[in-house]
Formats: sequence, C-alpha cells, structure tokens
Amino acid sequence: MAQHEAPNQKSNGQMRYRLGPRGADVAMLADLWVAAWQAVVPQIDFAARRSWLIRCVADIEAQGGTTVCAYDSEEDAAGFFLLDLNRAYLEQIAIAPPLFGSGLARLLIGEAQRLCPEGLTLDVNADNLRALRFYEKAGFQRGEAGINPASGLATWRMHWPSPV
Repeated sequence: MAQHEAPNQKSNGQMRYRLGPRGADVAMLADLWVAAWQAVVPQIDFAARRSWLIRCVADIEAQGGTTVCAYDSEEDAAGFFLLDLNRAYLEQIAIAPPLFGSGLARLLIGEAQRLCPEGLTLDVNADNLRALRFYEKAGFQRGEAGINPASGLATWRMHWPSPV
C-alpha cells in the first residue's frame, strides 16, 4: 500500500498518511473506535462494546479479512477500517474525532474500494446524515432499510458500485 495524502484542517496544510495492516495493538484500535463512535452517537456506551470490536477484528481476520490503518507521521493510527473480504463487506470504519472532515475517511474508503473492485457493501445508521452524505459522495447508493441488532437503531444497507 502506498503513502497517501489527505488534507488536515487543523494545520491548513497536507498531512501524510501511510496505509498498512494493523499492528499488534488491537486495544489501541479499540480505543480509537470507542472515541469515534462516542463522538457520533453519544447516547450509546461504546466503551461497553469495546470487547465486541476486539472479537470482531479477530473473527474477521481469522476468516481472511483485513484491518487497514492510516498511520500519521508519528506512526500513530489516525483511522482504520475492518473489511470482510469474503463478503466484500465494510464492517467498521473509524477516524480519530479531531480528524473528522479532514479527508482521511475518503482515503480509507478509497482503499476499501480498491480491495473490493467488484463491489462493496456496508450498513450505516439511518440518522447519521453526515455518514450517509459521505458514502453517497463516495459512490454508494442506499439499498435496503434495516435495524442494527445491538443498538436497535434504523440502518441503511449501502452498495458500491450502485446496482444498475
């Protein structure tokens, strides 16, 4: 995976990110995931779901999936995605909250699309309008409505490329 650039709004310059597999510290990714989700859906206790994410990463990777991280210049993970390659399903994507809107999520979703050129599917909370707009800008189309079994929140199944 190549080194990519995404804008960093904090410095009004270019922040370079290196995409690569996750390191051994899955707990650090779980912390990033909790912080990201807590910022988006504060009414849910994501810290209580931290162990679920750690198991999910292990299960998907054991079945041939991958976790791709975006590392900053200090080699700290700034974001990541968890991709079930067998189902071409984006299980999770998380960005450190200070980097929301920086272009880092676009970099990560582009890499997930590159890894699944035949198509990619994900579920997104229906009330997460920012995420819905982001995925639609990335070429995803809303498909089936659903319910998240853990939270009970309404979801949309999103498809890329858009089914014709």
